[in-house]
Amino acid sequence: MTVAPAAPAWRHPEFARGAREMAGTALGIAAWGLITGVAMGKSGLPPALMVMMSLLVFAGSAQLAVLPLMAAGAPLWVVWATALCVNLRFMIFSAQWRPYVMGRPLGERLCLAYFAADLNFVMFLRRFPEPRPEPAQLPYYWGGAAANWFAWQIPSISGIFLADAVPVHWGFGFAGTLALVGVAASLLHGRATGLAGAVAGCAAVAAYGLPFKLNIVVAIAAAVAIGLLIDHHTRESPAMDDRT
Repeated sequence: MTVAPAAPAWRHPEFARGAREMAGTALGIAAWGLITGVAMGKSGLPPALMVMMSLLVFAGSAQLAVLPLMAAGAPLWVVWATALCVNLRFMIFSAQWRPYVMGRPLGERLCLAYFAADLNFVMFLRRFPEPRPEPAQLPYYWGGAAANWFAWQIPSISGIFLADAVPVHWGFGFAGTLALVGVAASLLHGRATGLAGAVAGCAAVAAYGLPFKLNIVVAIAAAVAIGLLIDHHTRESPAMDDRT
């Protein structure tokens, strides 16, 4: 008896559901991608390098964080360290996703990691809050990841090549800040994430005078530290209650 091969993920009903739910945030993602593309286009870097950065890095906050460093000729280690710190949150995301993908081939997990993003992380855990593998999970993930990827890459690459046509007085920098604040606010759920966000904002303002935009690194380190402290306290509290 032969076993029929599994149907492609895009044919599963959960693929359409994932894409549909992610489409609700596509406008904001597209606006942020366009702003990031315009910022890269005005940085003076070669167009091929900027397109490669958009496709390979696929992280707007990291791209915007390292652009002024690259333009200022900052040491390479500073550029890499800044990008690493900005993306430290993905270590937390990967730890949360681990129970869902354990046992899958390394290549598949690396592919899943490339397409991982803030909003599809939130959508996925909202759809599948229980950390156990289910057949519907991967189709849902790929539906959301596909919608998110195209909503980002098309405007981002368009912004790279249309940057010269965008007047500076349009104020894209401020608009980009507002877009990022909106995206960040949508990721704050509960007291722990709200406190971490508040601490990060205060730290970024307090360290604003640091060179090479290192106040971003300080803010991320502060947010990660307060997040770990809250997580440790949350884990210890039930044990203390049991002893009393």
